[in-house]
This record gives sequence, structure tokens and C-alpha cells, in this order.
Amino acid sequence: MSSTGQLRSKVEKTLTRSRARSAALTDCLDGTDLLAQHSPLMSPLVWDLAHIGSQEELWLVRDVGGREPVRPDIDELYDAFKHTRSSRTALPLLSPEEARAYVSSVRDKVWDILAASPLDGRRLERDGFAFGMIAQHEQQHDETMLATHQLRTGPAVLHAPPPPPARVSAQGEVIIEGGEFTMGTTLDAWALDNERPAHPRFVPTFAIDVAPVTNGQYVEFIAQGGYERSELWSERGWLHRATEGLIAPQFWERDSDGTWWRRAFGVRAPVRPDQPVVHVSFFEAEAYARWAGKRLPTEAEWEKAARFDPSTGAVRKYPWGDAEPTEVHANLGQTHLEPADVGAYPAGASPQGVQQLIGDVWEWTSSDFEPYSGFEPFPYAEYSEVFLRGDYKVLRGGSFGTDEVACRGTFRNWDHPIRRQIFSGIRCARDV
Repeated sequence: MSSTGQLRSKVEKTLTRSRARSAALTDCLDGTDLLAQHSPLMSPLVWDLAHIGSQEELWLVRDVGGREPVRPDIDELYDAFKHTRSSRTALPLLSPEEARAYVSSVRDKVWDILAASPLDGRRLERDGFAFGMIAQHEQQHDETMLATHQLRTGPAVLHAPPPPPARVSAQGEVIIEGGEFTMGTTLDAWALDNERPAHPRFVPTFAIDVAPVTNGQYVEFIAQGGYERSELWSERGWLHRATEGLIAPQFWERDSDGTWWRRAFGVRAPVRPDQPVVHVSFFEAEAYARWAGKRLPTEAEWEKAARFDPSTGAVRKYPWGDAEPTEVHANLGQTHLEPADVGAYPAGASPQGVQQLIGDVWEWTSSDFEPYSGFEPFPYAEYSEVFLRGDYKVLRGGSFGTDEVACRGTFRNWDHPIRRQIFSGIRCARDV
């Protein structure tokens, strides 16, 4: 098969995987649940589904394909910047049946466009970027829809096998020697604008934990008054903790005998001590790190720990190398509905032995979401540029709900420091 044929096959598989997941997240619910707003932080699930089709139509059908619009009448309805999430239930949304028919009709046209595309030429189409961008967009909304499922009340409708058990010890920390490395990317064809360009970054020597912070470690933080000691929190974080009455990660409950339980996708189960803690805000992560005598890593530190190979001086796409993720490397793609215990993915470790940097939980960093020097918005400002320098902290590494197409060593996620409905966790670092 030619290189173009291989790329076309990759695009087809990636788009098919994304659509299968979107269908799985919406076909399991009736129309009432799809149209409902399960949290003011989230859109109705049917809005996400039609929005996925709308973006695909705008970029692949109209722009890349040069075809006539499918539904120009709904462009504004599914423009994420025209309507807040909390207001979308009041809109004249497509019904679930209409939304499914719409995204199907758009996808049918996309298959024809993909078959005819040389996957080359202008920047948007070169190396299949536009198709990769749309696949990433759909998978990002799929993870958002998964978070909506977590906020939804009612019996479980999503099911998946448990993650693998721990296979190796994942304790202690690793020293990352100071020096320069190449941060970001220019070569990754499907990397998004905020990951670009590649640039040299000097990072002083630091230590980073081998594994994410576990539930057991976080229970100790709670037991030792972590939510009651203002000195562990930033001024803004303490005010937020007090205002919201935070006493534990979101979705945790404590029985009268002191046992902690966690509700996940309609199932209530005891908190597993060796599982990475999930659903904590930046402020909680920051307070935990201070209690542990450490701090959160900067995103440059995180990326160096994840990508840099000190034996060669080269950077990798993933901690384990440039090979695409498999089930032995990381917990990704909603294969499981929870993080795996630390030590479950030794094959995914970095050259220096840092584990589970990819998948399981998004890891808060101390860095604000800012552009790299030489940043150019592409292909539209609303993906990154409008969020840069706002009230956002960077998260790295992906979660169990992140697909591999939207997760790599350079991928940058961001959110407000108060957010914890996302699949966010903690990894600590310290100065050396």
C-alpha cells in the first residue's frame, strides 16, 4: 500500500473509532436523558452529538470537500461560542433522531471526500490534518460526554471490564537532570496549534513522582486535616474550598464508620487505595502537594519527564517511544471506566522509569495556559487562541476517557482551576 493509501486507511479507522464511541455514549439513553441537562457545567448530550456533526460539516464537507452545505440553518445553533452550556436546553435543538440522521449524512459525504482527497496540498489538508483535527474534536467531545454521564443520576448504562492489576511497584520518585530539551512539536502532522512550534527549553534538575497520587495517599491528606488547614491552600483556593464546602474529591462519600466510597457512572464502590485519585481541582491538587512537602510540576517539567531520553538526547512522541499506544502501554479510550492501580502499565514507562504519564488521569500542572513563542492560531482562533492567558491551568497526559488520537506527550489540555468534574488527578514534583 502506498503512503497515501496507508494515511487514508489510518484516517478511516480513526474516524470510525470516534463515531462508534459517540454512538455508544448516546444510544444507551432514551430521548429524555439525551435532551436533559445533567449539570449546568455540561451541554445536553444531544447538543454534543449534533455539534460534532456541525464541525465535521464545516471543515470536511464545506472546506476540504467544497460541497454544498448540509444544514446551514443550524450553524449558529451549534456554535459553541454563541450559547453557554447552561442555556442550551432552551434552544430548538435537533431531536435525537434528527441529530443521528444529521451526523450520519455528514459522515457519508466525508467518506466520499476522503476517497477523493490527495491528503496533500494546502496546509489544512496536508498529511490529512483536517481529518485528524475533526477526529480529535469528536473524541474530545466524547470525553466531555463521558463526564456528563458521570454527572448523570440514575442506574448504570455504561459498562466496561475492570482495568488490569498492578504489575510492578510504582513508588518513590525519579530525578530528572537539568538541561535543555525540545518542547512542543513541529513534525507531528496532527498536532494542534497550541502544541507548536518545537522550541528549546531549559529545565533545572527536579524530582518527579514515579506514579500519580493514589486514593490511599489522598485519604491520609484528608485524615490529617488537609481540608481544614488554610496554610496548605492558596488564598484563592482556600476561599473556593470554604465557599463550596469541599471535604473530599467529587463523587466521594463517607460512611458513618469512616469508609470512603466513590460513585462512578451509576455504581457506588469502596475507594480503592492504589488507584490514582480522580476528580480533584487544581486547588485541591496544589494543597495536597504542599501537604506532601512537594509541589505540582510545571508543564515543561512534565513534558521533559514524559518525552526526553537522556541516553540519546532525543524526544519521543510518548514516554515508551514513538509507537502508537496499545493496551499494554496505557489506560485510554474508555476501554475501562476508571483509572488502573498504579504499577499497571510498566510497558508505558518513560526511559527514566516514570509510570502512567499517559492515560488514567489528567495531571494538573502549575503552569498557566500560555502560547509558545512563535505560536500561530490554526486553522481557527477559537480552538486555542481565545483561551490563552485566561484563567486556565494546563493539564497533561490524558485520562482513561481520552482517546489516543487526542493524547500524546505534547498534547495540552486546560481548564479553570476550580473544575473537578473532569477526569483530573495529581502527580507531585519537587526542587532538587
